[in-house]
Amino acid sequence: MTSHASTGQAAPTGTAAGGSSSYARTSRTTPSRSRERVAYDRELVHSILDDDYVCHLGFVRDGLPAVLPTLYARVDEHLYVHGSTGSRPLREASESDPGMPVCVTVTRVDGLVLAKSAFHHSINYRTVVAHGIAHQVTDHEERLAALDAIVESVLAGRADDSRRANAKELAATAVLRLDLEEVSAKTRTGGPNEEREDLELPYWSGVLPVTRTYGTPAPAEETAPGTPLPAYLTADRLTPR
Repeated sequence: MTSHASTGQAAPTGTAAGGSSSYARTSRTTPSRSRERVAYDRELVHSILDDDYVCHLGFVRDGLPAVLPTLYARVDEHLYVHGSTGSRPLREASESDPGMPVCVTVTRVDGLVLAKSAFHHSINYRTVVAHGIAHQVTDHEERLAALDAIVESVLAGRADDSRRANAKELAATAVLRLDLEEVSAKTRTGGPNEEREDLELPYWSGVLPVTRTYGTPAPAEETAPGTPLPAYLTADRLTPR
């Protein structure tokens, strides 16, 4: 299976949707503006999803929209989203029910675009929006593998270097699976779009790049003296994402 998460558990089961290199365009994945920035390329979508680990899960609760930030991982053509069994919306996504309509978004900011006019300020970004029906994962082995994948999506190497969830912890943890079928990516690159009459204004304009970096690992008080720093936390392994 293809994923940015490699763990010691068996990978979650499932078959990639179709053999096409692109996702099918739908009315929900076709924007009303800036259509030139939208793509349905499967490889691009995967690269954006694999470059992050925090998503925003949107759904309807009691007739009102709700959005929750949470952790996720992609495994093949599935998104696995972390949650709690105490959350009513996640309970409503049980496999025994029709599932829960959701919209999942992932966004990476790559730069602040500073124009000579306030109106034309923008950001350079990469984003994915996925629509579909989410189901709670009830198969034990798939849940274990999905949870490993989520840990690995945050920090590669950590799943095999920590105690895995016990029965009590698993009972309190929910995992949602969303099949990647109705998906689109949207990106912006480059500098500001200036009005011709603004070009001679004295203000600086351009792009301020934005990257994610890691600081120096700080051990917890409970960490025994002399405990070695894991290799995946060394500076040469902690590359910006």
